[in-house]
Amino acid sequence: MKRHSAIAGYEDWPAASGRPRHRSSDGRVDLLASILGVPARQPGTPAWSVLSERVVDGVRLKEMSWQLPFGPRTTAWLAEPEHHDGGLPGLLWMHCHAGNKFLGAERLVDCGTETAPSVRRLQEELYEGKAVANELAREGFAVLVHDPFGWGSRRFNLDQPPPRTAEWLSAKQAVWEAEGTIADTETAYNAAAAFHENTVAKAAGILGTSFAGMVASDDLAALAVLRSLPTVDPTRIGTGGFSGGGGRALILAALAPEVRACVVACMMTTFRSLFPYYLEQHSWLLNTPGLARTFEWPELTTLAEQARFLVQFAADDALFPSDGMREADELLKRLFTDDPRRYQGTWNPGGHIFTAEFLAGAAYFFSCELQAR
Repeated sequence: MKRHSAIAGYEDWPAASGRPRHRSSDGRVDLLASILGVPARQPGTPAWSVLSERVVDGVRLKEMSWQLPFGPRTTAWLAEPEHHDGGLPGLLWMHCHAGNKFLGAERLVDCGTETAPSVRRLQEELYEGKAVANELAREGFAVLVHDPFGWGSRRFNLDQPPPRTAEWLSAKQAVWEAEGTIADTETAYNAAAAFHENTVAKAAGILGTSFAGMVASDDLAALAVLRSLPTVDPTRIGTGGFSGGGGRALILAALAPEVRACVVACMMTTFRSLFPYYLEQHSWLLNTPGLARTFEWPELTTLAEQARFLVQFAADDALFPSDGMREADELLKRLFTDDPRRYQGTWNPGGHIFTAEFLAGAAYFFSCELQAR
């Protein structure tokens, strides 16, 4: 049987894996970076370019691109108010996991008539029809959204999947055929990528890193790009995200002292509450080996040097046990007893969706913390 690459599109990854680890002035941050295996960034800022530009309903959108030390080229979008004066507060907003690796950050952008139907569907399903980047730009922010390791422009090439992924995909295709379902390219890719994430996690472990660590490395590079933009005030930086994106934002805030404000939406619980019924609900972004033995998930907030946090809980979130979310909320309050301004927890009804109410709350929080208009 002919075998195909288990890391197609990333064959240059092993050669780049010898980079030193991300380092800081805080030993606990270094410990987190060591557990995740976050590679140190190359000196300087990735050389970015603008591929296209358009204005959609008062928001100027720029499609951007940059090349990291390995893997496919990164695509990103910058959303800004069409008219503004001076340096804008910058937001690096992280897209969710959603079991959809075919699409990347475009799920957060409204490109007008050029927005793909599959993007619209995902926005309707998870964001109440809102394009988060556009909406936050209208509130006076420069919002950068990017494709991280494994998603969108940075996804693995699964045109010829490795053996176990191919077997899984064949089984899924048999189910679709029995159901009379015709799976499009995106659906087939996402089915394969769901299983292939296990292979990527194995590869990361062999190379001395982790799936979450590689994603964090891409996020740190995007943060450097955001701070380098001529329209951005590099001293007023926030980050946030929904679901898996919220977890990414939490880790970024812990690793990057430049972050002053962080929103974690529908991604907060205690590790111990995930046993035994909720483990399979979550990807390798949350399940890095060794992390739970060293830090409880809410404790990562204390690694952030100056950031203030807004954590948004969905009361009926099916991905987390209610007692785990309540336990996390209480733990966060205790962690910031000496400075309660650093933590706000809000509870909204509903399930695992980034609602318009969540979006409005995030915009208000960032405006207060970063002094947007």
